[in-house]
Amino acid sequence: MARHPSFTSRIFAPSRMLPFLEWLPGYRAGHLKADLFAGLTVALVLVPQSMAYAQLAGLPAYYGLYAAFLPPAAAALFGSSRQLATGPVAVVSLMTAVALQPLAAAGSQAYIGYAVLLALMVGLLQFGLGILRLGLVVNFLSHPVVAGFTNAAAIIIATGQISKLFGVAVDTSDYHYHTMVRVVEAALYYTHWPTLMMGLFAFTVMLVLKKITLRIPNVLVAVAATTLISWATGFEQQVTMPLESVVDADTRALIVHFNAETTQLNQMEDRRTRINETLRQATTAGHRMMVIDSRRDLEILNYQMALKAEKAATYRHRIRRLLFEAGRTRHGDLRFFSADHRQSDTQKVGRIWRLMVGNAPLDASALTFSGGGEVVGTIPKGLPDFSFPEIDGHGAMALMPPAAIIALLGFMEAISIAKAMAAKTGQRIDPNQELMGQGLANMIGSVAQSYPVAGSFSRSAVNLQAGAVSGLSSVIASLTVVTTLFFFTPLLYHLPQSVLAAIIMMAVAGLINVRGFIHAWRAQWFDGVISVITFACTLAFAPHLDRGIIVGVGLSLCVFLYRSMRPHVVDLSMGLDKALHDVVTHGLKECRYIDVVRFDGPLFFANASYLEDQIRHRRSIKKALKHIIISAESITDMDASGQESLSLIVDRVRSAGIDISLSTVHEPVMQVLRRTHLLYKISEDHIYPTLKHAVRAVHEQTHKGGSEKNCPLTSVRSLSTHSEPKGG
Repeated sequence: MARHPSFTSRIFAPSRMLPFLEWLPGYRAGHLKADLFAGLTVALVLVPQSMAYAQLAGLPAYYGLYAAFLPPAAAALFGSSRQLATGPVAVVSLMTAVALQPLAAAGSQAYIGYAVLLALMVGLLQFGLGILRLGLVVNFLSHPVVAGFTNAAAIIIATGQISKLFGVAVDTSDYHYHTMVRVVEAALYYTHWPTLMMGLFAFTVMLVLKKITLRIPNVLVAVAATTLISWATGFEQQVTMPLESVVDADTRALIVHFNAETTQLNQMEDRRTRINETLRQATTAGHRMMVIDSRRDLEILNYQMALKAEKAATYRHRIRRLLFEAGRTRHGDLRFFSADHRQSDTQKVGRIWRLMVGNAPLDASALTFSGGGEVVGTIPKGLPDFSFPEIDGHGAMALMPPAAIIALLGFMEAISIAKAMAAKTGQRIDPNQELMGQGLANMIGSVAQSYPVAGSFSRSAVNLQAGAVSGLSSVIASLTVVTTLFFFTPLLYHLPQSVLAAIIMMAVAGLINVRGFIHAWRAQWFDGVISVITFACTLAFAPHLDRGIIVGVGLSLCVFLYRSMRPHVVDLSMGLDKALHDVVTHGLKECRYIDVVRFDGPLFFANASYLEDQIRHRRSIKKALKHIIISAESITDMDASGQESLSLIVDRVRSAGIDISLSTVHEPVMQVLRRTHLLYKISEDHIYPTLKHAVRAVHEQTHKGGSEKNCPLTSVRSLSTHSEPKGG
């Protein structure tokens, strides 16, 4: 007797834990040449894109290079797809920013720590689902939900880059559309034209090269050209001056007030940390009064911090609207003043200056004034520090819901890309193996300071078009990133931020797909509605993107439950092709004495009573009915409730003087009938292998003494000799 492999042996099989062993033995020198070219080509796109996506995630740009270092190689070696390019992607980057925003200030050390922890959690979830072969959970994200969410996310990502494109800075609001209103107001008040022109130039270069040829890496050319222009023209213009260099006394007072508010806010943050620690200890020790006191203190402090943050935001907004002119005194000292406060003994320096301000207090001895555009700045040379992410229990609990969403969404994006490429290459894709590969990519990446990653459609397409044969192309792309970190980071200092914004906007433009809505509507109108509602809710709730997904998944489950509770129950008659069809859809007549009923779905607790109602309705409107044949070809399963309902139907139908039979019963359903002895109540001679056998067996007896000359179930001749179908 053949023995099936155990669950443990299937999980830890060498081909499952080390899938690259499948293609490595047959690897040839010609393959290496193809992978080398593909890997270098992908790297030329990966380096600038990863830096742009890191900023989208709220991280310093060079953290994108860290995310492009180990994850692509890990995913390629341990996943099932040989051409899938993994790394930073737009949607996951945006989801990361949304998840971390409530926990820490963007770009801070705490924020970076949470981003790395999030990568670890996403990886653990994906790897766990893959090793347990639970890749099917991704089915909860239906195509209409993903289409609606992706289109909305693309718009949110693109519009979120407008501030960098125009060279303005605003505080983010609780809702994305409020933030965009602030961006528009700031851009109308003041636009840094060189920044905008640099971004538009990058757009032009990428679009023109994309139309001319796909062989030239348009993103890299745009980055190289704008970086060179930025360096040559002195695009970044910053000076550091003390507070005394500001002439206007009111402006100096404004800065002092802002510093006071932000300093108090930082002190409150420290106090909140201490209260949270006290609350944790009191909860562990079971001191109820201390827990109550701590929660009260925490609630009061949170309210006070909200008021303080609002006041600091008002001061910050006023500082950002300050436009300075610069002038030198007779002694050569630089002074900053507004247009109406210029001193007579100063000589004007011809450009507009702005004071750089963020969430932290300003250093009164070293205020940073900018008269140019923002650039990437200094990128640390070499590899990141390798360390296991610090586990914060409170942070981990807060990150669990977004981690689950990112894990599923990232995997769905990866597996969709992998399957699309497999259709061209003929490669077999294992969803569970791909889950493990994506999970390991995130887990290993977190050790090297990476934030969550996923499969990239644009880079995977480049990889395939460049002729990648195996996952070694992604390993080569990773090695190219390492080379960049060691030798080429100084060259990226002058890369304008508006160019990174243009790269992101170009990348997400391909995610906007109106045809997805149309396709969903054509398939089923309710799928189209779900897609549109998901799209609208994601936009409305942004930046809380998880709410849009939850609404979409909730609607999908509701539709699924409704359709499961009310499956199609149709009457059948003979059509022109001599097969039985739905009488309503095909406009057919019905037999007066025999009702052939098809129930389309498993018979279980949610819909069992619905079948009873349908049979009762047919008995009430068909007065001459003598026999009911239930076509069970679509009943794939039956539970106890379904069996009980079928038993009641048999009793009630036969007590009314009408006979009942079943046809085309599947084996799992037949086993339920046998175990519950319902088979003997129905009688084995009332179970038929096909509908044709069932109709033939009961036709003569039911039509004996009847007035129906041409039965719509059997009179094929009458169908061919009359213009009107007899099955109607």
